[in-house]
Amino acid sequence: MERITSLMRDRRSPEKGGSYQMLVRLPVAAASPVVVYLRRRITAACLLSTKSSMTSDSFGAASAFTTIKEIVSLEKEIKKSKFIAIAGPISSEQSAQQFLSQVRDPRATHNCWAYKVGDQHRSSDDGEPSGTAGKPMLSAICSSGLDRVMVVVIRYFGGIKLGTGGLVRAYGGVTSDCLKTASTCLFKSKVQMGVEVTFDLLGVVYNQLQSCQAEDIKEDYDTGKDGTTMVSFKVDFDQVDKLEDAIKSNCKRDLFFFKNLANGSQLG
Repeated sequence: MERITSLMRDRRSPEKGGSYQMLVRLPVAAASPVVVYLRRRITAACLLSTKSSMTSDSFGAASAFTTIKEIVSLEKEIKKSKFIAIAGPISSEQSAQQFLSQVRDPRATHNCWAYKVGDQHRSSDDGEPSGTAGKPMLSAICSSGLDRVMVVVIRYFGGIKLGTGGLVRAYGGVTSDCLKTASTCLFKSKVQMGVEVTFDLLGVVYNQLQSCQAEDIKEDYDTGKDGTTMVSFKVDFDQVDKLEDAIKSNCKRDLFFFKNLANGSQLG
């Protein structure tokens, strides 16, 4: 802890004539490096790996969404004020707060932010005139078509006031430009399903599972019924209705399917 305190104290802001390096403070083990630079890549898979990112624990069940793959940053100087935008993938309000605490600089004039997770979104002007920072940042996020993303814009005041319109353009513009530099990926939620069938229908069921690219297929013969097994599997959310109809049609039975939202899969 003493080493971390010392390293953070050695930083210099641009206004004081020193060099500036943005540091990300992450929880680390005792034997691990205590400081991680922003240029080190942190993937979306790491920040979106918790189950809450794909279930009702995180603002309701998800289906599919596009987010950014890793943390990206962009720096702009506007009328002698330095703006540093930092964007990263998040999974919940809690992870948004963690991201903010990792990247904000208490020595900066303002640390403004905005995030979007499904239908939930928040923003902060952090001392800038109301509506001139957080709202245009959130608008830029929504316009990008991205989800599960947060942007923090750190400003070092350069001595020239930008005015209301200038601030809106500055915060919205740097947010938009930062997000444009990010690589994106599509996440699709999986649905855990199960159906009880007799042994003679297993071949038909497996053919349909294969056609819909079902995963983690398992059989449980402990159903309490002779000649019957429970087949469980995972399938993309947008394949659920198609697969259910195909199995019922080909088996010529009105089968009952068990369903539960599972974790998501990253595509691209």
